Amino acid sequence: MNDWQRKSPLDWEMYVNKLVKVVAVEKHEFEGWVLTVDPVSASIVLATFPENTKGSVSFVMGHAVQEVEILQEGDSDMQQHLARIVAPEESQVYSLEELEKRKNALKTWLETNHIPVGEQGELGRTLSVAGVLTIDPPYGPEQCSSANEIILSRVQGLVQSYLGKQH
Repeated sequence: MNDWQRKSPLDWEMYVNKLVKVVAVEKHEFEGWVLTVDPVSASIVLATFPENTKGSVSFVMGHAVQEVEILQEGDSDMQQHLARIVAPEESQVYSLEELEKRKNALKTWLETNHIPVGEQGELGRTLSVAGVLTIDPPYGPEQCSSANEIILSRVQGLVQSYLGKQH
């Protein structure tokens, strides 16, 4: 086990959102912005932004890391840029009010279409469809969950068509 692998996740966290140079075995060098470090393998996930490209992500396996040098601190703009790589723009952040509105609108639409729906969970944030399927915030097809794949597929299709009519 090398020195890099012996570090703790708290040690690795100080490298996140910083431009680094990684020296790996056989003197291979990698440069990029640290997105994260895998806590199990100590592998480093680097983002680079070559000219005129959207950017790319590469991995340096933890066992191969010999040295990591911080070249530059990331400012808030870079931190946001890196965050968009991990969570693309499609993954919107909704306020509690927006989530409540989305939940109620979907629930009303399902009831209008004679689909039995209720709320469950401590805060009533999860919709329960016929007791065999749940829909969690933000209430899209990806948030549907059921052990019955036929019901899951059909309800996901319904939710998808409902959302398609909303735009």
